[in-house]
Amino acid sequence: MSDEHSDTPGKPTLRALARQRRRAFVAGLDPLAHRLAFKALPSPLAKRLEDARTVALYMGIEDEAPAQRLAAKLIEIGKVVLLPRVIDRIGSMEFLSWHPHAQLLPGPFGTSHPEPGDGPMAPDAIIAPLLGFDRAMNRLGQGGGYYDRAFARHPDALRIGLAWSAQEQEAIPADPWDLPLHMVLTEVELIEGNES
Repeated sequence: MSDEHSDTPGKPTLRALARQRRRAFVAGLDPLAHRLAFKALPSPLAKRLEDARTVALYMGIEDEAPAQRLAAKLIEIGKVVLLPRVIDRIGSMEFLSWHPHAQLLPGPFGTSHPEPGDGPMAPDAIIAPLLGFDRAMNRLGQGGGYYDRAFARHPDALRIGLAWSAQEQEAIPADPWDLPLHMVLTEVELIEGNES
């Protein structure tokens, strides 16, 4: 799944370290704090999403920040929630409408996605998983390029990273094709980029 041959040197090592750091943080997290994390939609984020009709989330896998927990609040404020469906192993995915408790189908890499229903929809905001981020809004992803391609295909969509606070790094190397995030939501704060 990785495009490590096209990465900036050092990204594969950064990914391995970021996975270990995230795993250790989540393992040491108080169970109640874990259950409450990402269930609220901070007011500044809700305000930024006012004009968005569709918001893409993801189903957190293993120790990823659980984006699906934001679904109920997003629906409550009138948003259509989308989930990604991986199409192939070369980095293509589409976004399908989803409602919490609707059946999900298994996808590649341990992912799950909704029934195709009315087909793919364009997201106005994309909440993306990540392994690491920095205050310059650079995102370290898994290496498959799925979100890089989604950001490029939907350039006007608000790009939001979702992460545990321990995933912040001093600096993430950016490749020329990397689009910075507009903001990052952690369990303790909403970090906005300078140009958001």
